[in-house]
Amino acid sequence: MKDKFYNYIQQLQNTITSKLEEIDGTAKFQEDIWKRPEGGGGRTRVIENGAVFEKGGVNISAVHGALPESMQNYFGVKDADFFACGLSLVLHPKNPMVPTVHANWRYFEMYDKSGKLVDQWFGGGQDLTPYYLFEEDAIHFHTICKEACDKHNTEFYNKYKKRCDAYFWNAHRNEARGIGGLFFDYCKPNKEMDIEGWYNFVTEVGNSFLSSYIPIVTKRKSLVYKESQRNWQEIRRGRYVEFNLVHDKGTLFGLKTNGRIESILMSLPPHVQWKYDHHPQKGSEEEKLVAVLKEPKEWV
Repeated sequence: MKDKFYNYIQQLQNTITSKLEEIDGTAKFQEDIWKRPEGGGGRTRVIENGAVFEKGGVNISAVHGALPESMQNYFGVKDADFFACGLSLVLHPKNPMVPTVHANWRYFEMYDKSGKLVDQWFGGGQDLTPYYLFEEDAIHFHTICKEACDKHNTEFYNKYKKRCDAYFWNAHRNEARGIGGLFFDYCKPNKEMDIEGWYNFVTEVGNSFLSSYIPIVTKRKSLVYKESQRNWQEIRRGRYVEFNLVHDKGTLFGLKTNGRIESILMSLPPHVQWKYDHHPQKGSEEEKLVAVLKEPKEWV
């Protein structure tokens, strides 16, 4: 399964980066192959200063070795080894009318010291972070997420949408990072689904990503915007950074397992602002967005 899924994310990375270069029309992804001293490595691809994408990364990695003590404590195990692979992407568009998007699909195995597989699971999801709320875009994104889920279990969308709303929550701000999507983790073999079934579900979601996001980019990338709207985008990006550095499990896992810092922090936007005690004007489009972030909506 680990070889099968790693082959899948290698192909998916190629598919996604090719399409994003086509949409941008100017910038190309810079590729960086890296090795992890403790075992494994990855292929980082970053796009910067494009016509559409100010900064973005589409990264894959496959790492293995002894599970660090901090993670042993987290999982409640002793002397375990692990294997983890996944694709992680974040795209920060230049135009504030185009939303930031994040996605991640991953697979994890744990072994005892004799090399016996003792646990395995999939995780992942995708979520949208707009700066200006176009409700039809939110509905489109969530519709594609629901269609992918419904092919495998009609209860998955509601369950994983709720988990996404709960996970991408900036508790210290009492607001969501964005308008959500899907979030699933610890998807293990059970009486409802074997590991092959979970593989089929996760790859279905991964394959649906471009159709959930690219139509939105195409529709919004040429809209005219003002400097004040760009400032708002950079203020909201600050909240994005806060979530990733304070709450995000993937970032924390990477830092605690001696991950590659450039790949871990590629999710951070290039231009960002923190204004003291900033509040949008009453009745503005900016306030409309914040209201939705305070109380997640049912989009489909």
